[in-house]
Amino acid sequence: MRGPVALVGAGEFLDTMAEFDRGLLAATGRKRPRVVILPTASADDGESVFQSWAEKGVAHFSGLGAEVEPVLVRNACEGRDPSAIQAVGEADLVYLSGGDPRLLLRVFNGSPLGAALSDAHARGAVIAGCSAGAMAIVGRTMDFRVVPKLHLPLPFPVRWPAALGLVEGIAVLPHYNAFPEPLAACFALQAPRGGVVFGIDEHTAVVGRNGAWQVFGAGRITVWRGRRRERFRRGEAFRA
Repeated sequence: MRGPVALVGAGEFLDTMAEFDRGLLAATGRKRPRVVILPTASADDGESVFQSWAEKGVAHFSGLGAEVEPVLVRNACEGRDPSAIQAVGEADLVYLSGGDPRLLLRVFNGSPLGAALSDAHARGAVIAGCSAGAMAIVGRTMDFRVVPKLHLPLPFPVRWPAALGLVEGIAVLPHYNAFPEPLAACFALQAPRGGVVFGIDEHTAVVGRNGAWQVFGAGRITVWRGRRRERFRRGEAFRA
């Protein structure tokens, strides 16, 4: 049976998400789960940033009682490392932290790492992604242009290339409550017809399996189905 997929809006490895992460560890069914931290999405932010996300992930999940291994894959070449593939293949929980979803997808598509992650999910491992990590593991990711120097997203046009596809038909807008909703709505309304967009607030997560989803954390999940918008809060469940 395929494992659960956890999509987090922001806040990976913070104390605010510790209760949620304990639940992810419990969902593995192991007394001491094997956790892999995959900070790949942050590799272009510099080595110190990349290493810090790995260290934060190890410290966070070790403190929750897990056996934790960072898999330091920065590019597609390193994604072919047999030890990285083996670590993902043996993990009970794989956690992908934030950064650039396009970088993650280049690594997934250019190496066996994407297939290893899909295989781990298929055999029952929990796959969790925060921010860029969440954007890269669903059906489609959002690719928008950025205003030079200001680093502000342009609301039009938005492209929606295929992502890893652990959950088909879904796209993710992380940090949803950090943007004015008219801007977020402009992004969501450009999604491909028939798809569903999850706007996930910071310090908030949604966990799904077989089309059933449940909300965790401090904020809300905003679900866009075309022009129809629904809101869900902690403890509420829905199907998508």
